[in-house]
Amino acid sequence: MKEITALLYHDFTALDALGPLEVLGRLPGYEIRYASLSGGPVSNEKGLTVETEALGSLGRSDILLVPGGMGSRKLALDGDFLAALRRAALESTVVMTVCTGSALAAAAGLLGGLRATGNKRAFDWTMSMGEKVLWQRDARWTRDGKFYTAAGVSAGIDMALGFGPFRQRNGPFHCGGHGVLLE
Repeated sequence: MKEITALLYHDFTALDALGPLEVLGRLPGYEIRYASLSGGPVSNEKGLTVETEALGSLGRSDILLVPGGMGSRKLALDGDFLAALRRAALESTVVMTVCTGSALAAAAGLLGGLRATGNKRAFDWTMSMGEKVLWQRDARWTRDGKFYTAAGVSAGIDMALGFGPFRQRNGPFHCGGHGVLLE
């Protein structure tokens, strides 16, 4: 079984995580796990609480998903979180970020020299987290190597629909009806 790990933190934006997970969770042979730095319950900005496993206790992920949210501002300065994110990302086959999740990846030193995007309203702050990143202000989502970045909620869903296994099974620019199933 392949693993999708959603790395959550206090004050994450639920749709940044759950939108792409709704799509990715339809891939056959994949299971979803929820992680945080220390494990335990994590609440988002609207009070949704998710039970998580400690990131360090999980093995390698096939897909690591990092959502955005107001909590990203504090974590972009948290050395322990950034080091754990960096380790997990380097061990993962694919890394996907949504919204200000790209700021976290940039702050962890993961996106230097790569094309990336992020939340349009927080774009200047996001860019400040990685001066060597080739920021794409107008992009809805980008892919550069194993890193996928999306501007926000709906772009995160589009990014997930554009993920390789959907394209490989159904040809370029097709999602094999998955997009229709989500309508």
